[in-house]
Amino acid sequence: MISRRLSNIIGFDDAPFARESRAPVPIVGAVFAGPRFDGVLIGAVTRDGFDAAARIIQMVRDSKFAAHARLIMLQGITVAGFNVIDPFSIQDTLGLPLLVVSRKRPDRHAIRQALLENIDQGEEKWAVIEKLGPMEPLGGLFIQRVGLSGEEAAAVVERLSVHSRIPEPIRTAHLIAGALTRGVSRGAP
Repeated sequence: MISRRLSNIIGFDDAPFARESRAPVPIVGAVFAGPRFDGVLIGAVTRDGFDAAARIIQMVRDSKFAAHARLIMLQGITVAGFNVIDPFSIQDTLGLPLLVVSRKRPDRHAIRQALLENIDQGEEKWAVIEKLGPMEPLGGLFIQRVGLSGEEAAAVVERLSVHSRIPEPIRTAHLIAGALTRGVSRGAP
């Protein structure tokens, strides 16, 4: 039995960026109250940095949506290249569960190798990914979760996957983020 209805959700995704760019990368939070799109949060994080969790926390805390938020959804565990989002930090600070969603299972070996060989703070970033554990299959997607059960995650994904397999908060954040840098949105993540 599901113990809580996670209806007020903020889904985050990053904007596309040029590989050679070192400029801050926009991230977008799409706020949903149930199936209704309710608002947008926009911020920026450092390319390959380690500030994404702090920035998401600040964006949520400083918003008018903070009191009603019940779940944070992430399109993958990294933004802006290898800026690893620490979901445990977000949960500890905001007291909200997190659901990480991906269309494909990431290649953990390749990610580990890239982090440890090429990225500042690679060991600390890999430690976060390692602590989170491998992604679990769920309805044609892959998920990681912090602070919610598999049953709760499945209910949220099923309820909010309206126009594609990707839940609407993430799909909407992706579309808005793409339009920010390209002037027009492209397909779902």
